[in-house]
Amino acid sequence: MSNNTASRSAGLSNVLGLVKKYSFVLVFLAIFVVYAIANGGLTLNATMNVLRHSAVIGTIAIGMGIVCLTGEIDLSVGSMLALVAGFSVVVFNMTGSIPVTLLFALVFGAACGLINGFLVGVVKMPAFIVTLATMLIYRSLAQYACQHLPGELIGNGSSVYRMSSELGAYDALYSFGNARVAGVPIVGITMVLVVVLFVYICASTKFGKKIYAVGSNAKAAHLTGISVPLMKTLVFTIAGALVGLSAFLWIAMNASADPATTGSSYEMYAIAAVVLGGISMSGGRGRMIGVLFGALSYDVIDKIIIALKMDALIQDTIKGVILIIVIMIQVAGPQIKEFFGRKGTKGSK
Repeated sequence: MSNNTASRSAGLSNVLGLVKKYSFVLVFLAIFVVYAIANGGLTLNATMNVLRHSAVIGTIAIGMGIVCLTGEIDLSVGSMLALVAGFSVVVFNMTGSIPVTLLFALVFGAACGLINGFLVGVVKMPAFIVTLATMLIYRSLAQYACQHLPGELIGNGSSVYRMSSELGAYDALYSFGNARVAGVPIVGITMVLVVVLFVYICASTKFGKKIYAVGSNAKAAHLTGISVPLMKTLVFTIAGALVGLSAFLWIAMNASADPATTGSSYEMYAIAAVVLGGISMSGGRGRMIGVLFGALSYDVIDKIIIALKMDALIQDTIKGVILIIVIMIQVAGPQIKEFFGRKGTKGSK
C-alpha cells in the first residue's frame, strides 16, 4: 500500500515538474483559447497579427531575458527604444540607406546598453538604480533632440521623428515593416529568427552556460574563472543591440517615432514577457524559448481586453494581476513539488 502511495506521489511530482518546465506553453494556450472565445473565433489574419504586434516587444524581451538570467534587470529599454528609433529616423533621412540605418540602430543600441553594462558590471552599481537613471536620460535626450534638430532631419515633424517619404528607400523600408511572406509578417519572422538564435546560444554554447552560471551563483562562477563583470557588461550590451534591432523594426512598421510615447512602459511589457515565459527574476533559471511564448501571451492579453470591450483604464490592473499570479506559481511550484517529493519518500518507508 505504501509503495502505491509513494508511486502516486512520485508520479504527481513528475507531472508537476513537467508542468513547471513547460508552463509558458500552457499559459499561452490557455490565454489563446480565451482570446478565441472572446473574439468569437479566429481567422488566419488575426493570428498573424498577434505575431506582427509581438515583434518589437518580443525582440526587446529576448534581451531582457538574458539580462534577467544573470540576476539583473534593465528598466531603460523603453526609453532606449524611443532614442534609438528617433535617431535612426534621422540617419535614414540623412543617408536614404536602409543598411546604414540598420547598422546605426544596432551599434547605437549596443552603445546605450554598454553604458548600462559598464556601470552595473564594472562599477558594480545596482542595476535597478542605473537603468532607472538611464531610462530618464534616454527619454529626455530623445525629446530634446526632436525639438532642436533641423526640421529636414526629423522629416519636418513638429514633435515626432518622421521618415521622409520623398526618399527612394522609403517604400522599400515601409514595405519590409508591413509585408508578409506566405501570410506571415516579415517582422514576426525576424523576431522568431532572433529567438531561435538565442535559444541556441543559451542552450548550446559556452557563453550561454556562463550566463546561467553567473545568474545561479556569481561567486561560484568567479571561482571557476568566469569574469562576472565582463559577462554582465556583455549581456547589457547585447540587450541594447536587440533594442536597436527593435527600433529598426519600429520605424519600418510605423515610418515614425514619437519620443514622448514610443516604447512607453515597454520595460514593464518586456519584464512581463520574461516572467510569463518562465524565466526566474532571481537569475540562473528559465529557457529562452519561453520568452517567445511570453511575448505572444502578453499581446493576446491586450487583444482579449479589447475584444471584451473593457475600460482602457483597467487594462494595466488586469495585466498586473496576471503577472502576480504567474510569479506566485513560479514561487509556489518548487515548494509544492518538494512537498509531494517528501510525502512520497515517507510513504515508501
